[in-house]
Amino acid sequence: MGKRSRQRKKEHQNNSKPGGRDNRDNAGWGAGYTDIVKENKLFEAYYQELGLVPEGEFDQFMEAMREPLPATIRITGYKSHAKEILHCLKNKYFKEIQEVEIDGQKIEAPQPLSWYPDELAWHTNMSRKILRKSPLLEKFHQFLVSETESGNISRQEAVSMIPPLLMKIEPHHKILDMCAAPGSKTAQLIEMLHSDMDVPFPEGFVIANDVDNKRCYLLVHQAKRLNSPCIMVVNQDASCIPRLQIDTEDGQKDTLFYDRILCDVPCSGDGTMRKNIDVWKKWTTSNSLHLHGLQIRIAVRGVEQLAVGGRMVYSTCSLNPIEDEAVVATLLEKSEGALELADASADLPGLKWMPGVTKWKLMTKEGQWYKDWSEVPANRHTQIRPTMFPPTDTEKLANMKLERCMRILPHHQNTGGFFVAVLVKNAPMPWNRRFPKLRKEQLFSSVPQPEDSPVGTPLPETPLEDGEGGGKEAGEDSPKEPEADDQTKEPNMCGPPPNKKMKRHGFKEDPFVFLTEDDPVFPPIESFYDLSPDFPKINVLTRTHEGKKRHLYMVSKELRNVMLNNSERMKVINTGVKVWSRNSDGEEFGCAFRLAQEGIYTLFPYIRSRMITVSVEDIKILLTQENPYLSKLEEDAHQQAKKIGMGSIVLKYRPDKSNPDGPQCPIELCGWRGKTSIRAFVPRNERFHYLRMLGVEVFRDKQGQGPREGEKEVKEGEEDMEGETENGNKDGSIKQELKEENRGDEHLKGEEREKEGGGEILTST
Repeated sequence: MGKRSRQRKKEHQNNSKPGGRDNRDNAGWGAGYTDIVKENKLFEAYYQELGLVPEGEFDQFMEAMREPLPATIRITGYKSHAKEILHCLKNKYFKEIQEVEIDGQKIEAPQPLSWYPDELAWHTNMSRKILRKSPLLEKFHQFLVSETESGNISRQEAVSMIPPLLMKIEPHHKILDMCAAPGSKTAQLIEMLHSDMDVPFPEGFVIANDVDNKRCYLLVHQAKRLNSPCIMVVNQDASCIPRLQIDTEDGQKDTLFYDRILCDVPCSGDGTMRKNIDVWKKWTTSNSLHLHGLQIRIAVRGVEQLAVGGRMVYSTCSLNPIEDEAVVATLLEKSEGALELADASADLPGLKWMPGVTKWKLMTKEGQWYKDWSEVPANRHTQIRPTMFPPTDTEKLANMKLERCMRILPHHQNTGGFFVAVLVKNAPMPWNRRFPKLRKEQLFSSVPQPEDSPVGTPLPETPLEDGEGGGKEAGEDSPKEPEADDQTKEPNMCGPPPNKKMKRHGFKEDPFVFLTEDDPVFPPIESFYDLSPDFPKINVLTRTHEGKKRHLYMVSKELRNVMLNNSERMKVINTGVKVWSRNSDGEEFGCAFRLAQEGIYTLFPYIRSRMITVSVEDIKILLTQENPYLSKLEEDAHQQAKKIGMGSIVLKYRPDKSNPDGPQCPIELCGWRGKTSIRAFVPRNERFHYLRMLGVEVFRDKQGQGPREGEKEVKEGEEDMEGETENGNKDGSIKQELKEENRGDEHLKGEEREKEGGGEILTST
């Protein structure tokens, strides 16, 4: 047995001793990391010498870094249900928490983040251990978990919420998130795009990219909770993400430039020490030195694709100037005035931050300091680059206004560490100004054009280090199509090398196939649901070329434009929101496709029939009973249901101003009208969400425990319908489809697929 194996076995034996579990629990959120000492002398010496922390506050800074990070939640701001969830949190859970005592200690109620708009973000110091100790807190915890899975609440670090707020997003903006996984910031971008819920298809869209194929599916899971037709997840290297083409209104091809870009680059992460305990042990200055070149390449690629007048937010969860101000300064210097730092000081009132620095030094992992590039010995020139140091020209440095950068320190507002800078593009980048618009016949020209070709376009005076922004990026901008391989070249003729074929890593995705307006799938759907004439049929897509279409999805017109013109340029992982699912039993009723709950808010404005207006009591019955008889609905809804034939329906609730205790936001649910009964076709977590909005206390019992005292299991209706197989023997197939609905979308692969909770029981009080 090797030395490492013996060490692991010894550690396992120590953890298995009595009291081991208690020791982990007592570690709070650091559970499992009790052996890691939160000390790193090199880290302390480095940041003390840099002077980033105000004088006299360094001890507070280090003390805060050793404390567990508070939990923060954000209420999804674009949904009309946000106010209802906030009302539920403030008037029920938060008030009850104030009265709870654990081990003689009164629990502090969550507090809103002072700088986040409309009280939609809250933080609390309660650990998971405390949440487990009190049944009341456990209900609160289950509420958070359930609403998170439904997409109504996001658990997100406070400082991570800052960059999207500084982007000033409007519904018509085209947005690129360059390094998007795991997707909490992407979710914010989608929310801001849908600020007007009355518009099902905003003109803008979000393209969320990540280089890691597996993390892309985590990103898909986050984005799909918001059910937006305006999000596309792609899998590319952000440092050379391709330029995309789009069709203009006059039928010409044009390059896609983004109005807003979020450039949250990979970093050393020393601002995350409060939650990522491993960083204490692994931190060294080498991490920043190794990442600096990649960060510049990604940022350069971002500003190249930014539209003139657009904003790019550059951010890291690192406090190191090598990854922060040094990258921003390099961008500003090479842009020759095309970029400027925006003053964001007034954008988030209440947020405490430190201005960017204009002087910093560089330290090796051996502890050796360098103040200037001239001091770096030749044998270190491959690890240390000139762009890592502040500009030597004092006038140029002053014009950069690096003090407009924002650094958030952990001890100021009990957060993680963070850095953010807002860049505005005033003109094309210098190396793109002479970029020619090639005619179609020039695309495959094999004669080199050194004066006009973007590869030959001169770069700024001092070329970017490590290849940033130079020939590689310019070469990516070449409008040559991927199909142009070496077969197009004339024999014995000198010319540029052929384009490399894009490598496809990871899971092979099903195709994205847009339907034509005359597709035979549409007439029965249009007739059955009486779709309005302006329904955009060309925005509907499916995931198969052959066989029956299982699901139908919708994207916005603008995303369709992007997808049709760039299928060979990028690897699309996921896009669109599911609006219809095939139900073979529905064919005899006139339509083989039933409505899908995740797409109902997108589809609802176009549906003109098969709608039943329901009351609060009707919704309670539909969401707590398996297959209630039609007669259990109130008279108004009952009469409406009797006039509708069997098949998929929409259950519509509108606020009753005379009943202030009821939900004050509209609700649309998918349902199924059977022969003698009716049911809601809503996934489990969304059922919980709507029931809470109606004032019904619901939570899931753990497997094997059964209902708790004072609570009853809601089985009414299930027993009534037991044995009934309405529509012949078709009830079972609908139940099976509902199970598939609860399992989530079929595109989530492997461990990212949502799992069914075992033995869970819907209970209410």
